[in-house]
Amino acid sequence: MHNVTANGASIPALGFGTFRMDDREVADVLPQALRLGFRHVDTAQIYGNEAAVGAAIAASGIARADIFLTTKVWVDKFAPADFIPSVEDSLRRLGTDHVDLLLLHWPGGSDVPRAVQIEGLNKARAAGMTRHIGISNYSSAQMREAAAISEASLVTNQVEYHPWLDQTAVLGAARDLGMSVTGYYAMADGKSATDLTLAEIGARHGKTAAQVALRWQVQQPGVVTLNKTAKTQRLPENLAIFDFELSDEEMAAIHALAEAHGRIVNPKGLAPTWD
Repeated sequence: MHNVTANGASIPALGFGTFRMDDREVADVLPQALRLGFRHVDTAQIYGNEAAVGAAIAASGIARADIFLTTKVWVDKFAPADFIPSVEDSLRRLGTDHVDLLLLHWPGGSDVPRAVQIEGLNKARAAGMTRHIGISNYSSAQMREAAAISEASLVTNQVEYHPWLDQTAVLGAARDLGMSVTGYYAMADGKSATDLTLAEIGARHGKTAAQVALRWQVQQPGVVTLNKTAKTQRLPENLAIFDFELSDEEMAAIHALAEAHGRIVNPKGLAPTWD
């Protein structure tokens, strides 16, 4: 596995996401994922599983220093009086004195001005609570705005990304700003695993359609991808995406799958006006 470098951060290109994983699933799967080779773990305050993630990391036998750990501040904690205490709570649940990356979870859902939210991130970083800071679910315009007002460089924008969603604008903004893009929902609610184009490309390489979807992301410069599974038997398959390479033609064929209405995640009140 390679790392993606962005504004001073070195982020493992394939991360293990814990969205919609309950405590039992985290306890069953995450320690095994770490033992097999995952070194990037993503959670969030709103997921309700930070304590389980922390316990699973401790149970894995993998040193905390070897794991890139991300969490996200929920929108109801953006006010100055709530921000730092919420991060302290996250660290306590995670059983660590710092995370490697702290993100603002959504650009909407709060009346707190963006500059104040970004100031909260910077205060957490200055206090040693996080090594790096970033954002999630921001449009390209919001990325540029946030980067311009942040004292410390932002290292990523975590967004929905899969073959049916064109993220050209966000990727372009990230390149301009020295940031990475961290993609979630690579499986597009199962669509990636059954798509004929991905399956045909995979057959040429002895890989599954799902592996091709993940490889397509991590092969793009500056792109990190998150994957999730509640089944330990799927972990080796998800990891085995670094021993083959897609051709330029295959990459283009996957990009061509993008649709005008390919977005899946668009919560009212939280989501921006997308690119």
